Amino acid sequence: MCGFAGFLGYGRMNAEKASRIATQMGESLVHRGPDDSGVWCDDNSEIALSHQRLSILDLSSAGHQPMISASGRFVTVFNGEIYNHLEIRAELQKEEDQPDWLGHSDTETFLAAVEARGLEETLRQTVGMFALALWDRKERVLYLTRDRMGEKPLYYFHNNNNFIFSSDLNSLKLHSKVSKAISSVSLQKYLAYGYIPSPLTIYSKIYKLPAGHFLEYEFNKS
Repeated sequence: MCGFAGFLGYGRMNAEKASRIATQMGESLVHRGPDDSGVWCDDNSEIALSHQRLSILDLSSAGHQPMISASGRFVTVFNGEIYNHLEIRAELQKEEDQPDWLGHSDTETFLAAVEARGLEETLRQTVGMFALALWDRKERVLYLTRDRMGEKPLYYFHNNNNFIFSSDLNSLKLHSKVSKAISSVSLQKYLAYGYIPSPLTIYSKIYKLPAGHFLEYEFNKS
């Protein structure tokens, strides 16, 4: 399965505490990915990413996440599988847009395609089931996206200068800034329909990214 978590905005915490919180959020996702784990932080941009990996397509350390693109511009945490990633690799190689490949993972293919074609075009050409977060270090923009069917979950919380996200609600709630207040509207929806429709969750300020959507968040450090 894999799972990931992260946040933008350190607030009053220092870099060491930010890394520790990101690690804790990731460790709570070990049931989604027991094979490997990683944390990446950029203190200048106040972003922290964590990942728990279930190794499938590339069992080597070349598939380790968070993964940085060949140029160093993009960083991603990825959950899922891109079914046509070998075809995308072949196209990049034919167009001579490929990097020096380090491994065989679909995550590396995704990052190379983003560098060559941009995120929106890459998503249009991607066939698979996935949820991911992509950080653009040059533009200081975070993107969250889910596949068209929404097979992989992705939740987020936003409050002032804090933007927090995760594959799992319990992981998200480990961040001290996240509100755990129950939503009366969501309760009404659940009683009426037997489920809570996206983008709502049971919590009033936590949202689920709808299937086939992507979210763009620009971080401006105050």
